Amino acid sequence: MISFVVPAYNEERLIGATLDAIHSAAREIGQPYELVVANDSSTDTTASIARDRGARVVDCEHRQIARVRNTGARASTGDVLIFVDADTVISSAVVRASLDAIADGAAGGGATLHVEGTLPWWGPPLLRVVGESMRVMRWAAGCYVFATRAAFETVGGFDERIFASEEIFFSQALKRVGRVVILREQVVTSGRKLRTHSAWDLIRLLGVFLVQGPRLLRNRAALSLWYGDRRHD
Repeated sequence: MISFVVPAYNEERLIGATLDAIHSAAREIGQPYELVVANDSSTDTTASIARDRGARVVDCEHRQIARVRNTGARASTGDVLIFVDADTVISSAVVRASLDAIADGAAGGGATLHVEGTLPWWGPPLLRVVGESMRVMRWAAGCYVFATRAAFETVGGFDERIFASEEIFFSQALKRVGRVVILREQVVTSGRKLRTHSAWDLIRLLGVFLVQGPRLLRNRAALSLWYGDRRHD
C-alpha cells in the first residue's frame, strides 16, 4: 500500500488542491493507498479541509518540519511512503515513476520541480542552478520525497535535530542503504516563497550560513524563511 504523507501548517488556501491531486493520481494508478495529513499547530481550517477530502488527520505541535514528516509517516501503514508538501500538486505519472523506481531497486528519491506562477527576475536562474545541483547530488526536493518504509526505518526517518534542508540529510542517509533516484517527471509546487521574499532575504540567509555552517539549520529562530509568519501572495 502507498502512504501519502502531507505535512501542513495553516495551509487552508492550497491544501485542497494538493489532496484532490493525490486522490486523482492514486486512483489512476489503481493501487491501495491512504492519505495522512500531519497537521502541525494549524489555527485555520486546514484540518477540516483535510478531513472533508478523506484524509486521516494526525494533530501535532512540533513546528519542526522533520518531526512533522516523521509523525505522519509513523501514523501511516503503507510499505511505500510518499511525502507531498501541502502546496504541491502531483500527477499519476510521477507516482507511477516512483513505484517503478522502487520496483527497480531504489531506496527512494524525488522529482523534478515546476514552480508555478510569475516569479521575480532572479527566480528562474536560481531554480535552474538549485534544480541541477540537486539532480547531480541526488538530493530530493522536500515538496516530493518517496522512499520504501524499510529504507525510511533503517535510516531513522528525517533528522529531527535540524529545522530546514531535512530532505537533503534524508537523501544522504538513503544513499547508505540503496539507490536514490531523481525522476524526470515533474510536480508543480508553489512559488510563493520567491514572490514574497526578496533576493536580499536569500542573500542574507546565505551569508549567515557561510558564517555558521550547518549549525544554522539547528536554529529555528534564524530560519524565518520557513518558520516566520506565513506570507501569502
